[in-house]
Amino acid sequence: MQSLPPSHEQTALRRLCLLAPLGLLVGGPGRAAQPPGRELRMAFGERIPPFCLPQTESGIEVDVFREALAYKGYRLKPLFYPFARVPRAFKTGEVDATMTDLGEDLGRQGGHYGDSAVLYDNVLISLQSRRLRIQKPEDLTGLSVISFQGALRRFPEWLEPVHQAGRLVEINDQALQVRTLMRGRYDLVLSDRSIFRYFSLQLRREGEALQPVTEHVFTVANPHDYRPVFRDARVRDDFNEGLRWLRSTGRYKAIYEHYLAE
Repeated sequence: MQSLPPSHEQTALRRLCLLAPLGLLVGGPGRAAQPPGRELRMAFGERIPPFCLPQTESGIEVDVFREALAYKGYRLKPLFYPFARVPRAFKTGEVDATMTDLGEDLGRQGGHYGDSAVLYDNVLISLQSRRLRIQKPEDLTGLSVISFQGALRRFPEWLEPVHQAGRLVEINDQALQVRTLMRGRYDLVLSDRSIFRYFSLQLRREGEALQPVTEHVFTVANPHDYRPVFRDARVRDDFNEGLRWLRSTGRYKAIYEHYLAE
């Protein structure tokens, strides 16, 4: 029996079936494909391993933003600045978004605040062998502390007495913080947990002998301190949706593990 030529409807259906697998590949599992979106310029700090790695345009924070924005079809263009210049880049119009406001109210500059992409969780860290017990600022009396730059301004209640005693050192090189703690040159390091772990792993791979440490929780991290800012409210909403998707699928956790696994 001679077959009849396909109708317009049948032809369209066949094309749709052929394109469907390609759409799933482009859009990723669990969501529909998104058309190529516009480029979004975003300001990041230039020296915050493992959160921001300018040389490879990657890092925990950069990757989270890139994938959360890609969920709605945006292409992230990360731009790296000295940390203090990050909010200024937003105010001058150099970027469309910024990773943080550094305590400034960028809402007055037309900014729209998004959900926190990452949380910087600062703790005091000592060698376990020292058996230190840090629960209140007075417990730092007579002890030396090495921290990231700007820690005194952020935690004056804890660090001002240490500073006045000449026992506080703030440096940019956070790998040096780990190394000097291990060699007993300082009593305590004030650092974000993930940053300390990242540099500890780096030093171990380089053959550095590492000692067990104790973390002393002295403050509660506030997600509102690290909210990104977007010039466009629609982009902010799209980012928030993409961030929720990353967390619900386990991809958010996988990004952290990529940089912090043994």
